[in-house]
Amino acid sequence: MRQVILYRDEDGYWVVECPSLKGCVSQGKTKEEALSNIKEAITGYVAALEEDGLPIPEDNFETFLVVV
Repeated sequence: MRQVILYRDEDGYWVVECPSLKGCVSQGKTKEEALSNIKEAITGYVAALEEDGLPIPEDNFETFLVVV
């Protein structure tokens, strides 16, 4: 299980990032497509780390809303 951040870009696509896995980013035309794509990206990312014998980073970050 991983936490992800989902937001809409200037072109109208949904972008989704997994902060605990640097560079693990995907997108989709809909939220559902973006979330499906990031699941696939996370699975591939973790598989590549395991294949290379590298440690899998823990999912440990906090989110906050800042009022400005």
